[in-house]
Amino acid sequence: MKRIALFIFILVFLAACAQQDIRSAPAQDPGATRLPVEAVTPSPAGPSAAPDDLPAPTAAGDSAPTSTPVPAPTATLAPDAWMSMPVVPGNVSQRMREIYQYGQEIGNAPDVFTVIGDCGGSPGRFLGDFGMGPNYYSLGEDYTYLQEVVDYFHDAFGKQHVTVRDGYTVASILSPLWADPAQCQSDETPLACELRINRPAFAFVILGTNDFNRKETFEPNLHKVLDYLIAQGVVPILATKADNLDGDQGINATIARLAYEYEIPLWNFWLAVQPLPGHGLLDDEAHLTWAGNRFDDPVRMRAAWPWRNLTALQTLDVVWRGATVQP
Repeated sequence: MKRIALFIFILVFLAACAQQDIRSAPAQDPGATRLPVEAVTPSPAGPSAAPDDLPAPTAAGDSAPTSTPVPAPTATLAPDAWMSMPVVPGNVSQRMREIYQYGQEIGNAPDVFTVIGDCGGSPGRFLGDFGMGPNYYSLGEDYTYLQEVVDYFHDAFGKQHVTVRDGYTVASILSPLWADPAQCQSDETPLACELRINRPAFAFVILGTNDFNRKETFEPNLHKVLDYLIAQGVVPILATKADNLDGDQGINATIARLAYEYEIPLWNFWLAVQPLPGHGLLDDEAHLTWAGNRFDDPVRMRAAWPWRNLTALQTLDVVWRGATVQP
């Protein structure tokens, strides 16, 4: 019976994902409180200890490493400390700069990012509008500085990713059973396939919603994803999620702790939606409220999706500039 109930939940969850794939419908709730600009102002987060030596390169199609390529620092994060960490990271660690540089040496594309996530990572929802031209978005006066990062990553915004699919969990990214047979090689995981195809310099890792009933495997599998990205010279960007389907915010706490321990940029999206009606969630408490990417429209900015795309752009801007700084 438990399997039947879980199967029914997954069908409902995926259907909801499919129904939400709209690009132009604005939020209809009038008159709103806009998230303060200072809430997304970059500020330091995490330790600044220098990283150890990077691992030897591995082929992009190889299976994920079984051990952490760079030993994690001994320092850790208090369980609830992530709740007050900034939405947008304020700096990029020296360790991430070295990983970025290593990726450039082995041929990663400096103007390409990838997305690793469930249906919420598809271009129709996540950042795709910024590759389609100014008719599809408005930065507004407050965020005109983001035009530079939009222009630099222009061709990356519309890319389809084999690491984005309805119902994806962290385990799915590591399983050849979930790989696209039309694009991926035999026994290749979606993660290995994606890095081989697109050779990204950065990766948004926005998983966790579908892992609410797999909490015991979430952390070890996320370790494997991070280890593999780092071994391939890709700078991960970890994101907290808006929902609390797991019931105790344990998944968000794990995400933030690993970001801290690995010295990886954390995009604390959970904090960005806290001032919004319903904390930016629909009645199912899983999916985000929808509106188009018009950052100068107060009504639309009552919804979670424009805040997701805005703060993702801000995070990408900080990480891109920080990773490319020469010491």
